[in-house]
Amino acid sequence: MELHIFDLDETLIAGDSGVLWHQFLVREGVVTQAGFLEQDAAMMQQYALGELALEQYISFSLTPIKHLSSEQVDRLVSHFVRQQVNRIVYPQGQALISQLKQSHEVLIISATVSFIVNQIAQLLGVEHHLGVDLHAEQGKYTEQIQGVASFREGKVTRLKQWLTDQSRQYSSISFYSDSINDQPLLEYADNAYTVNPCPKLKQLALERNWTQFSWQLS
Repeated sequence: MELHIFDLDETLIAGDSGVLWHQFLVREGVVTQAGFLEQDAAMMQQYALGELALEQYISFSLTPIKHLSSEQVDRLVSHFVRQQVNRIVYPQGQALISQLKQSHEVLIISATVSFIVNQIAQLLGVEHHLGVDLHAEQGKYTEQIQGVASFREGKVTRLKQWLTDQSRQYSSISFYSDSINDQPLLEYADNAYTVNPCPKLKQLALERNWTQFSWQLS
C-alpha cells in the first residue's frame, strides 16, 4: 500500500484557509480590529518567501477568538467550511483523492491550525490529517502550540511520528504541495509532486525534475 500525502492550502483548495478564515471572521463581526486583514496580508507575504515565524502568526490569529469557547469556534469553523471552503476545492485534487483511497492511504498535513484542518479534511473525505495542534485551557483554544508544529521541517517530524503510530507499512510515500515551505517533506518523500507551485518551488521542481500539476476550479 502506498501513502499519498497532500498539503492543504493552495494545493487541494484554491486559497489559503487561514486567510479566508480571517476574512470570514471580519465579515461575521467577530474581528473588529482596524488593519487586521492588512496585517494578515503582510504575514502571508513572509510565508510566501519562506520567512514567516509561525508562532507569531498563531498568536495573531488566535487573539480575536481567545474569548470564545472551543465549541463556539468549532461552530464558526463549520459555517466557514460550508460557506467558503466548499466552493474552492480543486476538482482534480478531489478526484485524485477519491481514486487513491480505493487502494492506498491518504493523509493531509497542513501548517494550518488543527481545528480548521479537521473540518476541511472531513469535507474532502480524508480520514487521516495533521495540523498545528493548540493547547486548550478551560474549554478555550490558546495560542500555545502543542508538540511539534506541522510547518517546514516539522512536517517531516510529525509524519515520522504518525508513521510510528501506524500498524502498517507503506511501499512508497508521495507528497503533493504548492509551497517552498514544504521543501523538507518533498525531499523526504519517495515521490514529489508540485501543484500550482509558487515561483521558488517551481524553480526547484525544474531543477529536481519533479512532476508539476496545474489544477483549476473550472
